[in-house]
Amino acid sequence: MARVIPPARAERSRPRIGLTAGEPAGIGAELVARIAALPNGSDLVVIADRDLIAQRARAIGIDLERLADADTAPTSHSGSVRIEHVPLRVASIAGRLDPRNSAYVIDTLARAAEGAASGEFDAIVTAPVHKGVINEAGIAFTGHTEFFAGRAHCDVVMMLVAGSLRVALATTHLPLAAVPAAITRDLLSSRLRILHADLRTRFGIAQPRIAVLGLNPHAGEGGHLGREEIETIEPVIAQLRAEGLDLVGPLPADTAFVPNRLAGFDAVLAMYHDQGLPVLKHAGFGHAVNVTLGLPWIRTSVDHGTALDLAGSGRADHGSLVAATRLAIELASLER
Repeated sequence: MARVIPPARAERSRPRIGLTAGEPAGIGAELVARIAALPNGSDLVVIADRDLIAQRARAIGIDLERLADADTAPTSHSGSVRIEHVPLRVASIAGRLDPRNSAYVIDTLARAAEGAASGEFDAIVTAPVHKGVINEAGIAFTGHTEFFAGRAHCDVVMMLVAGSLRVALATTHLPLAAVPAAITRDLLSSRLRILHADLRTRFGIAQPRIAVLGLNPHAGEGGHLGREEIETIEPVIAQLRAEGLDLVGPLPADTAFVPNRLAGFDAVLAMYHDQGLPVLKHAGFGHAVNVTLGLPWIRTSVDHGTALDLAGSGRADHGSLVAATRLAIELASLER
């Protein structure tokens, strides 16, 4: 089903991107300052504490000439930044986590989701958060992907993109011991349907070809190294092939990423986090993008964490946030 674009969104000359600054003690605010100082072809709205962005920009030598309110007229002039001000709970020190600011982080994400759901934003881009400190504050939080899925009340798929390589995950932030039980026929069917649908509607691939990895070494080796492939993965693949999806697998993970083999696929579905993402991050770390599929809006993010040891130093690489912003703009433009 084609997505309905709100009239206000369709009338805009440039995509409007909501950009959250993430954990205030990390590198997010300075990365956002670097992005805001660059021309990017979009109407960028930073969702963060105004003073935090200004302070971190000054600390790393970035000249943000003007921090305007989000409801002012957009401008293409680099260095003029529109801010949706969300106040910190307490002053933030670079590199020093403070659980008292965890509610602030959640507030920025909630504001971004609200704006995306209403059509105020064409897409949202998120700088990294720190899951541990949010949980220390007594807030149940397992990650951006799960948070936005909860806000939208839908099933989602985490996919990372590095150039032409796209790796999606059947399960995300689970202990390894919990993965086999989590991989059910219903879960795999949902993940593959979402992946197929968004590759078509969001990425413009008419007939996506998807490689499906096995769970066990050698994809179970005919049941001798595990039966999940025989009892769960193969039946789902057969069912969805009958519905017209172009799926290949289950494939052994150790050979599926050979370049010549990858060239024939539009995406790979890995069974768990550390099965697929190490390969992708080796291929494109610092320039890869995390995309949440299945949401009613576009959401992209960086491929790295908060890097507390680099916060405030000016040495953090903003390449992944640049890539995430560019991909959000590209995907939003395809929907217009």
